[in-house]
Amino acid sequence: MSNLLKLFQDTSAFYGSNAVYIEDLYEQFLENPESVETSWRDHFIELQKTLTKRDIPHSPVVERFAQLASSSTSRIAELQGFTEESVKKQSAVARLINHYRAHGHQMASNNPLGTIQKKIPDLDPNYYGLSELDLDTLFDTGTLYGVDRLPLKDIISTLKEIYCGNIGTEYMHIFDTDIKRWIKNRLEGSKPGENLDTQKRTWLLQQLTAAEGIEKYLHRNFVGQKRFSLEGGDCLIPILDELIQRSGRYKTKEIVIGMAHRGRLNVLINILGKSPAQLFSEFKGTAETSRGVISGDVKYHMGFSSNVETEGSVAHITLAFNPSHLEIINPVVEGSVKARQDRYGKNSANTVIPILIHGDAAFAGQGIVMETLNMAQTRAFATGGTIHVVINNQIGFTTSNPFDARSTLYCTDVANMIQAPVFHVNGNDPEAVLFVTQMALDYRSTFNKDVVIDLICYRRRGHNEADEPATTQPMMYKKINALPTTRVTSHYPQANIKKLLYNIFYELA
Repeated sequence: MSNLLKLFQDTSAFYGSNAVYIEDLYEQFLENPESVETSWRDHFIELQKTLTKRDIPHSPVVERFAQLASSSTSRIAELQGFTEESVKKQSAVARLINHYRAHGHQMASNNPLGTIQKKIPDLDPNYYGLSELDLDTLFDTGTLYGVDRLPLKDIISTLKEIYCGNIGTEYMHIFDTDIKRWIKNRLEGSKPGENLDTQKRTWLLQQLTAAEGIEKYLHRNFVGQKRFSLEGGDCLIPILDELIQRSGRYKTKEIVIGMAHRGRLNVLINILGKSPAQLFSEFKGTAETSRGVISGDVKYHMGFSSNVETEGSVAHITLAFNPSHLEIINPVVEGSVKARQDRYGKNSANTVIPILIHGDAAFAGQGIVMETLNMAQTRAFATGGTIHVVINNQIGFTTSNPFDARSTLYCTDVANMIQAPVFHVNGNDPEAVLFVTQMALDYRSTFNKDVVIDLICYRRRGHNEADEPATTQPMMYKKINALPTTRVTSHYPQANIKKLLYNIFYELA
């Protein structure tokens, strides 16, 4: 029994779970045998008697190999032109590029009334340890679309032009990597107006002239009558016309539009082709319906439909009737589009497209907007994505400041809940507006998801033409009254203005 007890005492410590402890103890023994307890020292002495070669401490060997590996890596990096400092700088540039994509919209110059330039810390190169000394240094642009290597100063100027110019884009909140890459490549691949030919520029001028001309005529001939003019947001007309024309590429057969009062009369005349004479008779109170009775509804509630020639074929355009409840038309349009798509059968998402035109205060303030967005991707109610256009005149009815009406940075922030990309564009830059319009339609038709164009503009008249906006907004309207119209600001050749006006209003003769 005593022999078994001795055997147990001699071997009980050598279990697998004690391996790490024993290895550390053996390492201590190799470095200094006297540092180990007597019984363990005797075990290790006996162990060394069985070895053909004397063992040595392992830690210096491990440390030496680590030093060799480190120096080898450093040597390779130096041979390739890298140093530890240059690697850190390159990493800093990559983070700077990414933050411009995520936060550049906060510094965008997309407000035609001027904007207070905020200082965004993570868009400052110093935030990443980059200084003026690095501005002329060449850096890899990473996934920045275009040239592979640029000086830092050119990288920053390119990023500012793309993300802090007249277009501020929110898209980095989207989870889908393919969608983010698609938007990034479109934004960074070409500049607004870069590929516009003379014909397209003339078309833009025609659209702006038509939008401005009808408003001036109504203002001069029907003084003080309510019309909820589009003045200040004139670019809505080229937006809608481009959406309709370009939809032909996707074989679209129908487009259903829902909107409130602002700009409706302009849309009826310049987009759907309603007769100006018919509109004027409504102003005079002499308009009759097809049954020969005078309508009791007001002209800026009226709907209309017509066939319009597009790039691909003919599309039927419908503007839904809308009473005085602003955004209440949203689910009505979605339901109408869904029914039409079901009638066409499967894979008809691009056959019928919904377009919703919102006011900024209503988009942020009316719950029906959120409720409609919430159903956007549900199986029973999805319509393959809606194109939302916000006529953002930066003021509600008489609200003194947008931030007295909402708690969010943008009036469009409610759309972030469905990860819709938002293009905040300067309404006084028609070419930038055209650029995002084309992107918005292509995005919607490619991914069949909602997209938002935030047309940042202003309201030249009051809430309606019977009030004086300078009473509640003296500083804002001092700026507005000093601004030329969008058509004049666009700097297009003005030689054909008289001819264009004549063609637009030939029916008035």
